[in-house]
Amino acid sequence: MRTRTAAPLASLALVVLALAGCTAAPDDEEPTTRRSATVPSDLAAGEVAPTGPVTDVATGLDAPWSVVRTDDGTALVSLRDSGDVLELRQDGSTRTVGSIDGIRHGGEGGLLGLALHEDDLYVYSTGEDGNRVERYPRTGGAGSTGLGTPETVLAGLPANSFHNGGRIAFGPDGMLYVTVGDAGDRSEAQDPNSLAGKILRVTPDGSVPSDNPDAGSPVWSSGHRNVQGLGWSSDGTMFASEFGQDAWDELNVIRPGADYGWPEIEGTGGTDRGFVDPVQRWRTDDASPSGLAVVRDTVFIANLQGRVLRSVPVADPTTSREWFAGDFGRLRTVLAGPDDTLWFVTNNTDGRGTPGDDDDRILSVALTD
Repeated sequence: MRTRTAAPLASLALVVLALAGCTAAPDDEEPTTRRSATVPSDLAAGEVAPTGPVTDVATGLDAPWSVVRTDDGTALVSLRDSGDVLELRQDGSTRTVGSIDGIRHGGEGGLLGLALHEDDLYVYSTGEDGNRVERYPRTGGAGSTGLGTPETVLAGLPANSFHNGGRIAFGPDGMLYVTVGDAGDRSEAQDPNSLAGKILRVTPDGSVPSDNPDAGSPVWSSGHRNVQGLGWSSDGTMFASEFGQDAWDELNVIRPGADYGWPEIEGTGGTDRGFVDPVQRWRTDDASPSGLAVVRDTVFIANLQGRVLRSVPVADPTTSREWFAGDFGRLRTVLAGPDDTLWFVTNNTDGRGTPGDDDDRILSVALTD
């Protein structure tokens, strides 16, 4: 485990505590090492940390993007390129629950985010007419899950072969939050009449809540390049992880109606222009933050280019620790697992990584406070 603690953003200083043997593997090296994490002695109140060995939950997955767990413990997995939704069995094997129709494949598009609400599975995917969110009734139970006839929740969202956003999640208020990338058109992120470069907030049926920042608009926040991680702490604070361009990736605290500056600002320095600075930033080569989960007041972030799992204490989100740097290759998403464990998902088969044996994987590690 390598620990990195960022000082206040104004000073831009970084304090790095490096433990021996935890440097990142070169880009062309297969991620075959298995690590066992140890708990640091300086955990903040409410902060949790991975501890003990990392074990396989599932292997042999093809470009997995999102994983959600139902109330009965069933795990559902989206495969970006095939468009398949898989059910994960207790023994680690999988069965295909269904395939999402009408997906336009290519680049970063395809079958992306999943979210659960009551008895429905919400799906974000790239179609011929743009990105869309659909709602599928779930049928059956553990071991026999199926998908019913879909209903469209949102359609015609900006899409491209890159910068599609794609993360969806239900907040503590019961509303559906949807991240939409700038779809390669930077200026759209600052256009209030465009849904590109935004985080949207809608009701479960896709209508606009009456308490959104602008009447009749689904836009919750703007000025985003490509958000792929969403999560809420126990006090309701909303966090989002965002891909930068050439300089800085970001962790942001999201406030309704706020503008996070893209493309006018990348990273910090926009407050005097009315933009909101990130609470933490990383060089793009060290991060590419994708999926995010908040577990017991710790924000966990899966990083692609950085090939590392980061943890950020909610008590001080300007600091972070690094786990398993270079051990497993590109990491796409992270989520709370069963019995005080953390699951994280590799993404070495998406065309940009170097797959190891049996990649891609869902991995599990215990959490300790």
